[in-house]
Amino acid sequence: MSSNAKNPRTALWLRDAESDLALASVKKTKKIRYEHLCFHAQQAAEKALKVVLLSCDVDIPRTHDLAFLVDLLPQTLSLPPSLLLLPVLTKYAVQHRYPGQELPVNRRDYLKAIGLAQEAVAWAGHVVSA
Repeated sequence: MSSNAKNPRTALWLRDAESDLALASVKKTKKIRYEHLCFHAQQAAEKALKVVLLSCDVDIPRTHDLAFLVDLLPQTLSLPPSLLLLPVLTKYAVQHRYPGQELPVNRRDYLKAIGLAQEAVAWAGHVVSA
């Protein structure tokens, strides 16, 4: 039985993770800030982790803390080593949503964030289809 068959909500969460990843991937323009692209990268990664948790029958908490979500993953699940860096994205969840509170984000920060988000969403898709 696939994970999607166990919990149909995983498909909805994966769809939303993919949507946030698409938003994080839009072309940067003068009016689009890296901070906002990184926010959507964080959201994609967060939802990807929640997809995996749902597929493992773990209740998903209302949190943006990616380290906390990673810690909730079952020990039997093999998290790709590169995804151990996901918690660095947590700072983009809230701090960058309100003007005047954000830290400066540059292209290098963005490329790291989008890369992690892409890996997280791909991994979640693999987990739920296995």
